[in-house]
Amino acid sequence: MAKKTKPGKIFYSIGEVAGMFNVNTSLIRFWEKEFDIIKPQKNKKGNRLFTQADVDNFHIIYNLVKERGYTLNGAKEKLKKNPDDSLKEFEIIRTLKKVEDFLLEVKKNIS
Repeated sequence: MAKKTKPGKIFYSIGEVAGMFNVNTSLIRFWEKEFDIIKPQKNKKGNRLFTQADVDNFHIIYNLVKERGYTLNGAKEKLKKNPDDSLKEFEIIRTLKKVEDFLLEVKKNIS
């Protein structure tokens, strides 16, 4: 699973996004070209600025491709046919991850 984002942050650089997923920036650029749901803004220098919505979409793509084994075409199809289902699945996974983190913290405090 990807690392957490910083609360209150408006934009993330490509390096920060790549770091969240422990992937190369080239993969982030590739996914940006392959998936229509990723739409970073660019500053005057041409640097990509990703919003929280972009990061959330990367989470969905990462989950489909890296964790669930979808091909790129399969992930694109799933996102086109059932975007709401993909978002709901992502939200469920995020909620379960929070519960897991909480339970691990409780376990640590009990020990």
